[in-house]
Amino acid sequence: MTIAEDIMERRVVTVAADTPLLAVYRLFVEEDISGAPVVDESGDVVGVISARDLLRTANETHDDAVMDLHYYESSPTFQGAEWLTDIEEFEDRLTHRSVSEVMTTGAISVRRDAPVNEIADLMLKHRIHRVLVIDDENDEGPLVGLVSVFDLVGLLR
Repeated sequence: MTIAEDIMERRVVTVAADTPLLAVYRLFVEEDISGAPVVDESGDVVGVISARDLLRTANETHDDAVMDLHYYESSPTFQGAEWLTDIEEFEDRLTHRSVSEVMTTGAISVRRDAPVNEIADLMLKHRIHRVLVIDDENDEGPLVGLVSVFDLVGLLR
């Protein structure tokens, strides 16, 4: 039986609750990820921030098509003057907000010995794309990994 520990990503990128959303956006693009656990000063998980949270925040008055997370990624450091206004506005919207304002609290987690079918059920039930893996009997231990839908899909190969 395959368990979380067998497929989890061990190098988990985390962010602090006071991180500006623009820094998170840049981190997501640089690391090619779409979400990250939010940790406090002690390293305890206090929530999760996702690309959807960033898009929802930046899109408060904008069209969805323009606010796709990777829309600007294809124009290396925004190569044309015609993009400058949109990018500055997009970045400005994210600069003035922090992770704590838009993150989801109460992250869904499993122990490292959780069977993958349980993880898949949790993702479906909660309509999420990642589950945190912790190392404790009380479901409150330190973060040791992360299982994403891509990790589950990888099992189908």
